[in-house]
Amino acid sequence: MDPAAYLDRIGFTETVRLDADTLEALQRAHLTAVPFENLDVYHRRGVDTAAASSVAKIVDECRGGWCFELNGAFAGLLEALGFTVTRLGATVLGQAPAPGPDHLAIEVTLDRPWLVDVGFGDSFLRPLPLDDPGPHDGGWSQYAFEFRGDEVTLLEVPPDGERVGVYRFGRTPRAMSDFDDVSRRLQTEPGLHWTQRPFATRLLAGGPDRVTLVGDELKLRRNGVWHVTHVAPASWSAQLERWFGIAPRRGETGRSKADRSRG
Repeated sequence: MDPAAYLDRIGFTETVRLDADTLEALQRAHLTAVPFENLDVYHRRGVDTAAASSVAKIVDECRGGWCFELNGAFAGLLEALGFTVTRLGATVLGQAPAPGPDHLAIEVTLDRPWLVDVGFGDSFLRPLPLDDPGPHDGGWSQYAFEFRGDEVTLLEVPPDGERVGVYRFGRTPRAMSDFDDVSRRLQTEPGLHWTQRPFATRLLAGGPDRVTLVGDELKLRRNGVWHVTHVAPASWSAQLERWFGIAPRRGETGRSKADRSRG
C-alpha cells in the first residue's frame, strides 16, 4: 500500500486528519474517482478478494470494481492513514437469500463508530453513525439503522417515509478470505445480474450528481433528475472511456464473449 499514490488516484489533496470530516471527504473522493463496475466479472476474466490485487487494479490500472475490491482496498487505505477499521460481512436485502454474507462493508471507529461504504453503487455518500438509529442524512437520501440483537439493518428512508431494507450485517470482524466463496459464486452462478449486463457508475464532483453506463443506456443524474440516452454498441467503448477513463481491452465491447456466442 502506497497511501500517497492512492490519494493521488482519488484526487485527495487535503490534510489527512483522523476525524469524521476527513472520513467523509475521503469517501466522497473515492466514490467520485473510482467507479463501481463489473467489467472483469461480465467478461469472465475473474476477480479475487485479495486487497493487494484490488489496490493494484484501482491505483495502477485506474479501474474500479465491486464491493470486495472497492471496500477491501479502501479499508486498507484507511488503515494506512491511521484509521481504526473493521471489515463487516453484510447480506443484501431485496433479492434471493444468500447462504451467507454477500457484501463487504466497513466500520471506522473514531469518537464513535461509523458505517462507510464505497462499494454499493448508488447509496449513501457520507459515513453514517452506527450508535444512533437515525434517520441520518446520507448525502442523497436519508438512512436509518434497526438494531436487533447482534444484527444491524441499514434502511433507506425515502421522502414518503416508507423504510426500505438495504442490507443486514453483524459487527464481528471479517477477513478478506471470508468472502472468497461468495465472490466465486457471484461470478459464476447463472442468472445473476453481475454477469448479465456490463455497468459502471460513479459520483460526479462529490455528488449527489451521478453518471451510470449500463447495458445500452447512459444515465446522468443532474439536480435529482435522471437523463437517459441510448448508447449504440459501436459507441459503448467510447462512452466508457469518456466518463470512466476505462479503455476496453482489444476485442471487447459492451457484450461479453458469452453474449457474442449467442449472436
